[in-house]
Amino acid sequence: MKPLTALRLRGAPEVRAIDVDGVHLAGRKERLVDVSFADRRIWSFWLLRDGEEEDGGRVVHWPKPLRPLLDGVAHLTLTDAASGEQIFSDEVRFGTGTGAIEIVNAAGRPLAIDKSLKLVETFDTRDAAQVEPLLDAIDEVLGALREAGVQPFLAYGTALGAIRDGGLIGHDSDADLGYVSDRDHPVDVIRESFRLQRTLTDMGYRVTRYSAIAFKVHVEESDGLDRGLDVFGGFMRDGILYLMGEIAVPFERSWIYPLGSASLEGRTFPVPADPDKFLTVTYGPGWRVPDPAYKFTTPASTIELFNGWFRGMRTGRAGWHGYFKRTAGQVVRESAVAHLVAERQPDLETYVDIGCGRGADVAWFAARGTRAVGLDFQPYAYGPEAERHADDDRVSFQLFNLLELRHVLAVSAWVARMPGPRAVGCVHVVERLGRRGRLNMLRSARMMLAGTSGALYLQFLSERGRDGYARRTGVRQALDVGVVRAEVAESGGRVLECVEEDVSGGSDSSRVCRMVIDWSS
Repeated sequence: MKPLTALRLRGAPEVRAIDVDGVHLAGRKERLVDVSFADRRIWSFWLLRDGEEEDGGRVVHWPKPLRPLLDGVAHLTLTDAASGEQIFSDEVRFGTGTGAIEIVNAAGRPLAIDKSLKLVETFDTRDAAQVEPLLDAIDEVLGALREAGVQPFLAYGTALGAIRDGGLIGHDSDADLGYVSDRDHPVDVIRESFRLQRTLTDMGYRVTRYSAIAFKVHVEESDGLDRGLDVFGGFMRDGILYLMGEIAVPFERSWIYPLGSASLEGRTFPVPADPDKFLTVTYGPGWRVPDPAYKFTTPASTIELFNGWFRGMRTGRAGWHGYFKRTAGQVVRESAVAHLVAERQPDLETYVDIGCGRGADVAWFAARGTRAVGLDFQPYAYGPEAERHADDDRVSFQLFNLLELRHVLAVSAWVARMPGPRAVGCVHVVERLGRRGRLNMLRSARMMLAGTSGALYLQFLSERGRDGYARRTGVRQALDVGVVRAEVAESGGRVLECVEEDVSGGSDSSRVCRMVIDWSS
């Protein structure tokens, strides 16, 4: 009989070491490897695609969200996904911790790495009762979309799971729907998508928009988990199927309509008429073989096309979400701008905070008896403060996206009808905006202040030091004071006051600029 090492699948990688830096392997062939902690798959990777060369082998670094959890002891198993062969199984110690490593969230729920390398609650950690509300929502949203005039179907990973396996894909974490519009011009498809969003909002769903023709419907599972139901718009033009956000390929409409059907977790749902052609253009000809480490390789031309037509309203969202998640435990106090406003406008009736973050300034003004409005495009940030003030008529929080003109105009007009005198604050927001976003912020402030003697109180980083201030406040780079002055003038405003000051002692201090701006003639 051959020794066990000789029975190893030819080409299967050999594990050299596992440490806090990553998984170190020897192997020159592309292999898909599953990584399990305590016999539960947490992550998968492709050796060549995801690894880096080192000393004749390769190292695959741990996904960033996993790294903070790697302190202690874990029983790790690495499996060659193609053969099912275990290529490593042993106890591994990370860092200085002595306890067992558990890949769970603060509530003790199991987590895993999804296709976007995020640490989430994947479907393989949920039971039938927990995903039942999601299936109900799929059914209801499909019906609502049909009533609104489109023919929706399961798309992307949800279609793949239904057609290939008859169920939700275990390593997936959201559900996907798609539709192909009867319209063939991007502008008309955009208008239709916003109409669909309004229909779902009227039904009571909370909707977050990804792009001009794609949005997320938030669904609460039985234990309170907020799960995403993504709706992707598409259209046909000159024999090309455009489906947000990965597909722009020659296609026949008859390969989608009339719709067929497939079973998903025991329920029947619509799918494209030719599942093979649809899944082949989505995932390639190997779609029948599960790949928990799959990554879309969307052509640059498709990305550029979709960016030009539909994208641009979510720039910076992921960065701010990461910042607010990273700083969730930090105590946030009211800003210096809030004190300046209170001093300069003692008769203030309404304070508006553009980019309110966690809402500290909003809460501070409300405690002083002033009506306060917090505007931000990260509800995750202001959510807890909004809940604490749910019964306080003086406090309002509103989703507000400076990259979406609909928000700029509608929300600003809403604020402009509030009692005056009014003041607007904007603290450490413009540094993360491009020119379009900054001009929209100035337009918003001008509209909000119309008819009052109030002003915009703007604070931004004007010089980045080495004191960590930029990281603490979530900004990435300093903004030139001259650029802001020029944009204020372009908006028709005046800089009444401009002060720069150090934020800490020493030669390495960062500097901030505070401006007071108005548009009164």
